[in-house]
Amino acid sequence: MAGYQIVNQNGLHFLTFTIVGWVDVFTRKIYRDIIIESFIYYKEHKGLRLHAYVIISHHIHIIASTVEGFNLSELVRDFKRYTSRKIIKTIIEEPGESRPISEVRNFRELRLKPN
Repeated sequence: MAGYQIVNQNGLHFLTFTIVGWVDVFTRKIYRDIIIESFIYYKEHKGLRLHAYVIISHHIHIIASTVEGFNLSELVRDFKRYTSRKIIKTIIEEPGESRPISEVRNFRELRLKPN
């Protein structure tokens, strides 16, 4: 959300990431796996300390901090950018995906709208 800033970059934070339009993306395992694999990567390579998380059908809650020397704001920005692009790409390319391509366009359009 616009206006919220992480002041203590290494402090413990409760964060929520929502899917634009509140679309139920995480009802399928393939999309939950993208999030979990990204958590693992960010823990191993980007200094993420993931204390707890829950993946709900259209949003994610995490309790996180970073290792000293890493910036949580940058980590969140990069995580959201990577996972959103990966999920959209997977929706487009997944042969068993039943979501209409118009829904993917809506993701992109909603993402580009100012808050």
